[in-house]
Amino acid sequence: MTTAKYPRSPKILLGGIAHLGRFIDKIRLRHAGQIQDYNYITVGFDKYLIDFLGIDAKAFEQRVLAGGTDEELLAWVKANSSKPSDQEIAQWSQGLLVSGPKDDAARQRFQGRLQDIADKRGVAVSSLPSVATWADVIELDEGRM
Repeated sequence: MTTAKYPRSPKILLGGIAHLGRFIDKIRLRHAGQIQDYNYITVGFDKYLIDFLGIDAKAFEQRVLAGGTDEELLAWVKANSSKPSDQEIAQWSQGLLVSGPKDDAARQRFQGRLQDIADKRGVAVSSLPSVATWADVIELDEGRM
């Protein structure tokens, strides 16, 4: 049986930045053909991260694919970003990690994700751990909860 490969948790901070390590992993895994069905670059947390940092998504993707350590990629981000302050980074990261659905359409997508997870596990939604944030839905879906 093949073990699924998942990018790291969006909760793992790289340079204080939520989701950055996960984004790096998603780029690498996607280009290795190991993940395909993930939101990628133009939506979700990836898009929020790119917009917050003010980086060019394709340039960053190419930099990641060229290789390097997390620290080298973080240095690239710092050199090529809009240069948010440490306080702005902390506030943005906290906001991302506590965000949940904000309207009816988002609540329906959220419940749909929970139903998909329950279906994959062969259980009722009510038996899943209670979650209220998008980050926790990711954790739940990838088996970290």
